[in-house]
Amino acid sequence: MRKLGRSGVEVSAIGLGAWAIGGPFSAGGREAGWGEVDDGESIAAVRQALDLGVTLIDTADTYGAGHSERVLGRALAGRRDEVVIATKFGNTFDEASRARIGTDTSAGYIRAACRASLDRLGTEGIDLYQLHCDAEPEQVDDILATLESLVDDGLIRGYGWSTDDPAKAAAFAAGPHCTATQHVLNVFEDAPDMLAVCAEHDLASINRAPLAMGLLGGRYDRNSQLAARDVRGTDGQTWVAYFRDGRPSPEFLRRLDAIRDILTSAGRTLAQGALGWILARSPRTVPIPGIRTPAQAKDNAGALTAGPLTPTQLAEIDRLLQL
Repeated sequence: MRKLGRSGVEVSAIGLGAWAIGGPFSAGGREAGWGEVDDGESIAAVRQALDLGVTLIDTADTYGAGHSERVLGRALAGRRDEVVIATKFGNTFDEASRARIGTDTSAGYIRAACRASLDRLGTEGIDLYQLHCDAEPEQVDDILATLESLVDDGLIRGYGWSTDDPAKAAAFAAGPHCTATQHVLNVFEDAPDMLAVCAEHDLASINRAPLAMGLLGGRYDRNSQLAARDVRGTDGQTWVAYFRDGRPSPEFLRRLDAIRDILTSAGRTLAQGALGWILARSPRTVPIPGIRTPAQAKDNAGALTAGPLTPTQLAEIDRLLQL
């Protein structure tokens, strides 16, 4: 278990990311989902994760244009008290066309988005409510004031910003109930400045892309070709660094080969080793690997038992990745 920042709430050291179970949706005319999904299998996967001790579930209202939250609402029926729910706001979308269409951080929109998420999730309160889009410095105070009012109303418990900018994470930390920041962290992409902000302001570090969008899950090699409806299957998304034209990046495959033996030591699967690297990186980290199947849920949850890598292993990985 790990503390969710200054809130003191305890969560499992490994969380669950629910982007993929939202199914297809678009953003800016490009695919932003992970392909077609089977809602029944998604629900089984979420419940498997809960059964294995995972207590933090992270989603966003825009994943699948609301579909991820709706699926989670079904999966968590009767089990809400077992989990800490994190979701996000700030992106506007159309459920009918399953398209993200813009951003809005006005007080009225944030309040409406929060109530819509509560309805889709089938819950009376959100534990961690996260800004999911960019914002200008002059907007931060108003956003924080709105979020504090949602805390006062009992609709959310705490909040954070999903950002890779340390200055923005620090600005949000001025809010009394800011408890976390969400940012990229994996064995290929360290984030020392973000981790320093978390330590300075007593925030949890919620880690997206902990398995490098699946590359560290062990399923893909140089012959893999992802579907066009998968966000990783088309070119043009600059933030999909680990895949190009629907194939794993040769450079990242080379780096993976260099550290594979360390990650899979002591009987770990590749995913468990990659998650173990994050757990060893800081006591504040909580990686949120995505799942779509019960098997993936079981593999990821196994990192709770396997635990962190050792400092010696971290140092060796760092050395090998510098070669």
